[in-house]
Amino acid sequence: MRKIRRVGDLCHVFLTIKIVFLPEILKMSVIIILLFISLFVALLFLGAFLWSVKTGQFEDDYTPSVRILFDDEISKNKQ
Repeated sequence: MRKIRRVGDLCHVFLTIKIVFLPEILKMSVIIILLFISLFVALLFLGAFLWSVKTGQFEDDYTPSVRILFDDEISKNKQ
C-alpha cells in the first residue's frame, strides 16, 4: 500500500471507498424505501376497503346479478 502524500491521493482513497461500498448502501436504502411505499399502499387499500364496508357498498349482492334480466323502461318523451 502506498503512502498518502497529497490531498489528491486522499481524495482518491475516499472515492475508491465510496465507489466500492456505495452500491451496497444504495441497494439497502432502496429496499427500505420500497418497503415503506408498499406498506403505505397496503394501508391505503385497507382504509378504502374499510370505508366501503362502513358506508354499505357491499350490502346488496343480489340485485346486480339479476339487473340484466329486467327490461329498461323506454321513455315515451323521446323524439
